[in-house]
Amino acid sequence: MTTLEQLQLDNIAKNDYQIYPLLKQRYSPRIFSNQDLTENDVNRLFEAIRWSASCYNWQPWRFIYAHKGSEGYDKIMDCLSEFNQKWAGNAPFLMLAAYKKNTPEGEENFHALHDLGLSLGNMTVQAEYMGIGLHHMAGVDWKKAHEVFNVPEGFHISTAIAVGYYGGELNNLPEDLREQERAERTRKPQKEFAFEGSWK
Repeated sequence: MTTLEQLQLDNIAKNDYQIYPLLKQRYSPRIFSNQDLTENDVNRLFEAIRWSASCYNWQPWRFIYAHKGSEGYDKIMDCLSEFNQKWAGNAPFLMLAAYKKNTPEGEENFHALHDLGLSLGNMTVQAEYMGIGLHHMAGVDWKKAHEVFNVPEGFHISTAIAVGYYGGELNNLPEDLREQERAERTRKPQKEFAFEGSWK
């Protein structure tokens, strides 16, 4: 068994209660297969977003995406934090995720960021079903991205996402990141975030 195959097995969540298997095996890789995403792959991922829930069905999400080797890909890479640039180039596909800040009536859409998160949750599960890993990144210079991609007024870029089929070589990462890939996944126990009847 290869190191990578063992890594994928080790990353299966050791959950306290039984959950949907695709959720157990989901993790955020920093290494990916060299296999590119096809047009059909991309359409299937965005179709999962298309059918996500949103407040009043406003669907405030917007995305900019690019394949490795394109000018758009290089532009997205250039907007990432220095830390994320150390590994994100392993991904064959990069995205920027944005949301529309206001309702159709021009009022603040307080739920827009929530809806963007729901849509990316849909995409994440669909991707896992297809053998594709997503690594969501907070480390993006959104102001720079707004300028580079001429983002219209009223929209806000929130995150970047590295996308690719699971695979690749662990040795393609710097040593410090290899250790992070091997590290055991941990989560807070439910009692620290779910409270019955009152805030505890």
